[in-house]
Amino acid sequence: MSENLQQGTQARTASVVELAQELIRRPSRGGIDDYGPVLAVLEDWLVARDLPHRRLHDDAGELVGLLVEIPGGRPGKWWTLDACVDTAPYGDETAWSFSPDSGDIVGGWLLGRGAADSKLAAAVFCHIAADLLPRAAELHGGLAVLLDVDEHTGGFGGARAYLADEVAARPAGVMIGYPGLDEVVVGGRGLWRATIAVHGPSGHSGSSKSVVGAISRAARLVRLLDAADLPGVDGGEGFPLPPKLSVTSFHGGQGFSVTPDRCDLNVDVRITPAFDAHDAETLIRKAVAELDAELPAPAPTEMAPVVAWPPFRLAEDEQPAAALLGAAAKTGLVVKAKTAGPSNIGNLLAGEGIPATAGFGVPYEGLHGIDERAHLAELPTVYAVYQRAVLDLLGD
Repeated sequence: MSENLQQGTQARTASVVELAQELIRRPSRGGIDDYGPVLAVLEDWLVARDLPHRRLHDDAGELVGLLVEIPGGRPGKWWTLDACVDTAPYGDETAWSFSPDSGDIVGGWLLGRGAADSKLAAAVFCHIAADLLPRAAELHGGLAVLLDVDEHTGGFGGARAYLADEVAARPAGVMIGYPGLDEVVVGGRGLWRATIAVHGPSGHSGSSKSVVGAISRAARLVRLLDAADLPGVDGGEGFPLPPKLSVTSFHGGQGFSVTPDRCDLNVDVRITPAFDAHDAETLIRKAVAELDAELPAPAPTEMAPVVAWPPFRLAEDEQPAAALLGAAAKTGLVVKAKTAGPSNIGNLLAGEGIPATAGFGVPYEGLHGIDERAHLAELPTVYAVYQRAVLDLLGD
């Protein structure tokens, strides 16, 4: 079955590109555009090919994705292919050398926002599902294809709706279709985020009375955080990255004549197995206590945790990493396993105890920037790798 499917891979790529073009031409910027048009393109394609699917909605009833489900005829585990079809914003459209919703092919590149992240992958996964449907009786377990939105907002509404769905089979693992031909992301640092409200006495900036206002106190807190002692490169348990702390937002005051009584900060801590969410919160609370002791204010500094995701890392012999890396090797590619610094949806899945890979696809440029594009020459190889990996996972 695997050899027969591989023989048709080259012929399938033209159809994959055609679907990806239609998706790119429906703007779906996270938190900006209506997701209905891009999901309608996918749903029409699935209906035309009799692929079993259903809609996913969030708690507010908003459509946040489509779920294709192909049950095998034999007992086994379920595996999921996931690609988001919402995108990053365009940024400065005048800086683009082509329309962000182009979808054209120039010099072997597919052009437009979402070409790399991740509308081309969505088209690939839809076609793999269509390939498998006639052979479903031979499969062990089942294959789900999650086509989600609300990913680039950080809300992950589609993925959350899938995980909360009481009908869907719980996946044994997920392969996420981010681009990049040289690496398979098998892990990532987690995160812990909090908002901090720093208070201080207010007054007229021209007053003869000198006060240490909220902005000055907040600046001192930033210095304390920048000087915080974090573990080194060995993140623990063989984890290859250290934790990292960043102050990512600083707001306070208005105009010129008033010393403000409040300044608000956002703090982002990238965590590891050796420095987890509890450690991050403890460190921030220690810095806050030091500030309040050193520079007392009318009200204590307030800290409010916002979100926490765990770090994750798969060994190369764990599924689904083993299947994807093995399929790449059989296709002649040299692909490295990577633990990423930035967090991704794999962290959300790790919090649910579901192993995930990410970051294998075609070469790309301009991801989240200007002139996003995906190189198509490698598409047949990428298609073959995912197809082989899925078949290996659904085998006996």
